[in-house]
Amino acid sequence: MIVRKATTADTPALAELACCMWGGTADEREPEFAELIASPEAACFLALDGDKAVGFAQCQLRHDYVEGCETSPVGFLEGVYVDDAYRRSGVARALLSACEEWARSVGCSEFASDCEIDNHDSLAWHLKNGFAEMGRTI
Repeated sequence: MIVRKATTADTPALAELACCMWGGTADEREPEFAELIASPEAACFLALDGDKAVGFAQCQLRHDYVEGCETSPVGFLEGVYVDDAYRRSGVARALLSACEEWARSVGCSEFASDCEIDNHDSLAWHLKNGFAEMGRTI
């Protein structure tokens, strides 16, 4: 298993994985990922088992207020997804580590994320991986 920063050639794989998490179609998502890959304010990472993309993470800089943070910009995990067959094997953690390292490399001293209030699995994953709950929104 390797994790690497995505390139323009990876746009179709990113779009397919993103559809598994957020819905929509790959045709709709490909332009979004092409734009993210080209931006110095964002990064996408792929987890690969051989040639097969089995997970991805998207992170970017947030310049607006991020709850619980004191600096700006803040590295922000926008999404992480791992194929069911590869879950609970450290893939998501490796993707998160790549995002955190990218954020440090562009000068961030803080890294944040969020999850839906009713997504208990996501909350547990975030807490297990060092995030602290800063508030809830209803």
